[in-house]
Amino acid sequence: MTSTSTPPGLARFNAIEEHAAFTALHEACASTAWAKRLLAARPYASPEALYAANDAATAALTAEDLAEAMAGHPPIGRPKPGDPTSAREQRGMAGASDALKAEMLELNLAYQEKFGHVFLICATGRTGEQMRDAVRERIGNTPEREREIVRTELGKINRIRLARLVEED
Repeated sequence: MTSTSTPPGLARFNAIEEHAAFTALHEACASTAWAKRLLAARPYASPEALYAANDAATAALTAEDLAEAMAGHPPIGRPKPGDPTSAREQRGMAGASDALKAEMLELNLAYQEKFGHVFLICATGRTGEQMRDAVRERIGNTPEREREIVRTELGKINRIRLARLVEED
């Protein structure tokens, strides 16, 4: 049962019907396997329990699950039109110069050609220059190394999105 210390958003998430909870999770991460794992562990006693479940579910994602999750993320510098989440998360690119935006587009395309998916980074709080430097550095990785970095970055993104979900009033 819900204690008085349970944040209102978490109490609501624990109480909503399964389809609505799945939809909320799927908006946070496009991986169906991830959303189903988190859904199956409801109710959560605390935000920390939810974040721990995120960490475990992210670690358990197969290559196919990771690909499904990444397909839900727009390229850095091109947030989905009308999507306040991707616009907020990519705020560091909003004021970037045209030259930086053009360079990011080139780097995104080169990265996608090499790895077969978008460049995924937890962009929250990062500047355009920091994201550019990260893609420049990571494009030299092996596919195996990059997959593990992507998994880590996805876990960070999911935590931020889950925090927003459980903190909402």
